[in-house]
Amino acid sequence: MKNMKLFLVLFLSAAFAASAQYGSMGGSKVIKKSGDLKTIKSEKKIKVEYDYSNMKVGAFNSETEFVDKKVKEYNDKEKGKGDKWKDGWVGARKSRYQPKFQELYNKGGQKIGQSIDESASETKYTLIVKTTFVEPGFNIGLAKKPAFCNFEFVYVETANPSTVVCELYLNNVIGSQGMGFDYDVGSRVAESYAKAGKMLMAYIIKGK
Repeated sequence: MKNMKLFLVLFLSAAFAASAQYGSMGGSKVIKKSGDLKTIKSEKKIKVEYDYSNMKVGAFNSETEFVDKKVKEYNDKEKGKGDKWKDGWVGARKSRYQPKFQELYNKGGQKIGQSIDESASETKYTLIVKTTFVEPGFNIGLAKKPAFCNFEFVYVETANPSTVVCELYLNNVIGSQGMGFDYDVGSRVAESYAKAGKMLMAYIIKGK
């Protein structure tokens, strides 16, 4: 019993320390790597695509390594549970993350009459949203660590995708719900995407 209490104290201490560490990253901002924002700002409709091909997760070297470990852990506990978890992990991109990003980008874009759409056709430019890193975080009630994500935003010519018009990046976008009900990883990461969409559009509006 004493060992269990000691473990709990040490675990919570580490959790709170980690939470404070990642919480201090709240000063994230969009950085322009290259290109001309004024060109992008003048567009009314932009196609959007999402790229997860080089995404890393937590302390793992690759997303594949992370997913394989989680699938095995869950399947060892209950047959099929890991495969179901994997479907949810991947499926959340289209059902939660991408809609959140688009919603907040477009909401801010109303100020300049600009919007993004995956199904848009005949657009001059395409925005490629690259997720390069995801920290899933956790919330176990007594302690929590917010999720955070790193992004690269690449605007290219739709007809010539190899022609980059503007390239930006945004790191340490914290994903956590204020009321503390973000017990599943999907809700935490979705908040990161929402904030990323909002922050990117705010930066475009400035047009520097």
